[in-house]
Amino acid sequence: MPTKTLNIKGEICPYTFVKSKLALEELESGDTLEVLVDHVPAVDNVSRSMQEEGHEILDIQKLNDVDYRIIIRKK
Repeated sequence: MPTKTLNIKGEICPYTFVKSKLALEELESGDTLEVLVDHVPAVDNVSRSMQEEGHEILDIQKLNDVDYRIIIRKK
């Protein structure tokens, strides 16, 4: 179960990364953030950017034709 869920469907890059990063700043090390997006480029961009920041991507899941879930563990 994620520590926090961030629903940013309707947002596009780079806002998806910025909002995800801000949400992670509110969490403790080891906590998990569930990010819900519907902008396909955000799946790769958020995942890659979070890994570059040192966080761990635990899961990426396609929920339906347009929605994706990314689970991130804060470093």
